[in-house]
Amino acid sequence: MSRPVVKQGAERPIAIYGAIAANVAIAVTKFIVAGLTGSSAMLSEGIHSAVDTFNGLLLLLGLRLSKRPASQEHPFGHGKELYFWSLIVAVLIFGLGGGASVYEGIQHVRHPVALSDPTWNYLVLAAAALFEGTSFVIALREFLSEKRSGVPFWRAIRSSKDPSNYTVIAEDGAALAGLALAACGVYFSHKLQRPELDGVASILIGLLLAAVAVLLVRESRGLLIGEGLRPETAERIRAMAMGHPGVRQAGKVLSMYLGPDEVLVTLDISFDPGALASDAGLTIAALEAEVRRQFPVIRRLFIAGVD
Repeated sequence: MSRPVVKQGAERPIAIYGAIAANVAIAVTKFIVAGLTGSSAMLSEGIHSAVDTFNGLLLLLGLRLSKRPASQEHPFGHGKELYFWSLIVAVLIFGLGGGASVYEGIQHVRHPVALSDPTWNYLVLAAAALFEGTSFVIALREFLSEKRSGVPFWRAIRSSKDPSNYTVIAEDGAALAGLALAACGVYFSHKLQRPELDGVASILIGLLLAAVAVLLVRESRGLLIGEGLRPETAERIRAMAMGHPGVRQAGKVLSMYLGPDEVLVTLDISFDPGALASDAGLTIAALEAEVRRQFPVIRRLFIAGVD
């Protein structure tokens, strides 16, 4: 759970810049080829890349707004701006990406149009796979550089609180899978002379995007409504408190993520009868230093002694 206070990815969102650059080039190319060949799956992929481009811009906006300083109206800062905009991104993936792809696929199944020469489709899909793969590798490297050693990849993804990384990984992963579906749709519709199969591929791409969006919505929802530290981390903090001489009882650790690198924690502790106020103050100061040292992500820590 311990992570550096300042992360390279948060200060310089290389993964997002790489994804935007790749998606702009890919979207333009896909739309041109979809118009030339009449491929429904290629049109869906063009929509997908256009939505991903816009999503990247929204994530950059969220990062910028989340770094605004605290104010009287927002005394704990604006870190949750990033979670709000990541939720909007997930909704757009579901509605514009998934919904439009499913609609286009259904229309193509109902009114199939035979593909012309699919060569351009294959060339564009190969180029798109190269660009998307590059973007995916960049995002993955950024994420792995921040992941704690020894933590399994999927667990690290699930426990990550930085949408600027895991959203790009999810989008690029879905994009690569979508390219594979589009390639299958183009190949089998042309090989079997069944143009409706191209529409089926478009529907599958839409369902894939919708599934990814649901997962992103779930994560954003938890963070927006006040997700806190993992239970095992809270127990470690309580154990630290109980390990100090004179501490009789440690209450429940109350915590909440205010941003990817900022957690609010409050803890009440009671001391043995007859403990001096000066000793209690020294114990609280030592405990605060110990917790901050072990968990730098805890930026706002409030420990109070109670009767």
